[in-house]
Amino acid sequence: MDLLQDYDDASGKGESSSEAKHSSGMEHESSSPDSSPLRLSLPSKSCAPQVDETLMALGIPGVPKDFHSKPIDPVQHSVKFNPTYDQLWAPIYGPAHPYAKDGIAQGMRNHKLGFVEDAAIEPFMFDEQYNTFHRYGYAADPSASVANNIVGDLEALKENDGLSVYNLPQREHKKRKHDLKTAQVEENGEEEENGEEIDNPASEEWLRKNRKSPWAGKKEGLQTELTEEQKKYAEEHAEKKGEKEKGEKEEFADKTTFHGKEERDYQGRSWVAPPKDAKATNDHCYIPKRWVHTWSGHTKGVSAIRFFPKYGHLLLSASMDTKIKIWDVFNSGKCMRTYMGHSKAVRDISFSNDGSRFLSAGYDRNIRLWDTETGKVISSFSTGKIPYVVKLNPDEDKQNVLLAGMSDKKIVQWDMNSGEITQEYDQHLGAVNTITFVDNNRRFVTSSDDKSLRVWEFGIPVVIKYISEPHMHSMPSISLHPNTNWLAAQSLDNQILIYSTRERFQLNKKKRFAGHIAAGYACQVNFSPDGRFVMSGDGEGRCWFWDWKTCKVFRTLKCHESVCIGCEWHPLEQSKVATCGWDGMIKYWD
Repeated sequence: MDLLQDYDDASGKGESSSEAKHSSGMEHESSSPDSSPLRLSLPSKSCAPQVDETLMALGIPGVPKDFHSKPIDPVQHSVKFNPTYDQLWAPIYGPAHPYAKDGIAQGMRNHKLGFVEDAAIEPFMFDEQYNTFHRYGYAADPSASVANNIVGDLEALKENDGLSVYNLPQREHKKRKHDLKTAQVEENGEEEENGEEIDNPASEEWLRKNRKSPWAGKKEGLQTELTEEQKKYAEEHAEKKGEKEKGEKEEFADKTTFHGKEERDYQGRSWVAPPKDAKATNDHCYIPKRWVHTWSGHTKGVSAIRFFPKYGHLLLSASMDTKIKIWDVFNSGKCMRTYMGHSKAVRDISFSNDGSRFLSAGYDRNIRLWDTETGKVISSFSTGKIPYVVKLNPDEDKQNVLLAGMSDKKIVQWDMNSGEITQEYDQHLGAVNTITFVDNNRRFVTSSDDKSLRVWEFGIPVVIKYISEPHMHSMPSISLHPNTNWLAAQSLDNQILIYSTRERFQLNKKKRFAGHIAAGYACQVNFSPDGRFVMSGDGEGRCWFWDWKTCKVFRTLKCHESVCIGCEWHPLEQSKVATCGWDGMIKYWD
């Protein structure tokens, strides 16, 4: 309190002293007889910003900040005290900031043509005034502060009594109806009798069909004949369209290209024949350590790879660039043949038991059976739906039986010799992703987007085992263990689950492989030929290897820049693995 009293005394003394000086100066001027005459002086201008005098005390130590009134900053979002009305509406003191938000100067307009003011107006009102202005030349100004402020032709406003296109008088309606009837009478060659209008249903119907809105423009007659320029343009357009369709048909026609030196060697052996000395050195597999080769011929991501059955001297690949390629693994390491027959991305591929033929499924809704050596399409199958997985029955006497999991929740079975559908397995509630034969090929397991597994007897469309739990996720890839007793399923909750292939198909809770990031991707899971290792790609381009007994991560390899979608262990060379990814590369590891 003493400090406040001293401050008041000091401020009071300062004011009194300044008043005294001012009064003394005035007395001096008035009392001096020889002083110069009075002169007019212009008011002085101060460049200093306006500052509230009560705010001067805020910087003095000991004076509480809430002692004097202070304005509220309009930028702040919360006020931590109860302000008065004067504080809320007090002007902002001090110079304005030279730049507004985002560094735009305040003096600039908000549009290149000037300042645009926001105005809220109903769509109906806008349409009414817009059409009225274009019809009569006047309209109400929505931004005017005074009601009924009109812009445009005021004389037309007086003539029409301020009417709008949506508010026509009764006489105007009658006049338009009379004009329409007159036009109808003239068109039909009829005349009015005794000055009365003809009242018949035909004229009413004609009026209803030919009624025009008040602001409709003049409707020109339909053009029946084309000008020379239009005819020329139409012919050129039809010609270009025909060429484009022809080019597309040629592009998607079944064709193949051989890239090797010769299809048969000096002994007459085919290029697909396996080498005679190809055999496994021992039964023990090793985890690969280094990157030894790259096959880069696809222009888009590779969706699947398959080694040639039993020998692995060739590698088949399907890509999103609609092409299928086969690569030499044993000798040159180059592309041997390209198969072109799909018009959209290829989803899945599958070899026959001897490798002489293979199946391909594409997003163009077609399944094609190819001859591996010649590249010719033997047959084609389609149900009008997208096939997600294709498999041949592994039995030697049933190599003509094709099973395909479709996008319409069905598994369709074809006899490829006759080309007819022999069976449909229709129990799933979502698109079918995998087909895996078990129990000496007498049964097969399917997985679907409905987050369930179903076991079927081959040839009988009745589910014999239905596996579905609340904790289960979709399983887009399933692989059979080499001892045929277990199934490894890639679950979309970033783990690999193991199911028994015995009668009960139970989940093995003691075996679970995790650590990789596969959620959202149908990354392939696979086994080493001796069954000691489990491997899988993941969404970050890595390939993971787990020990089958301990379920621990053995090694991870950074294989691709994007998703590593497929991985295959070589059937004979125990330490070599091929991986493919969405970067379009196929890599070979040893």
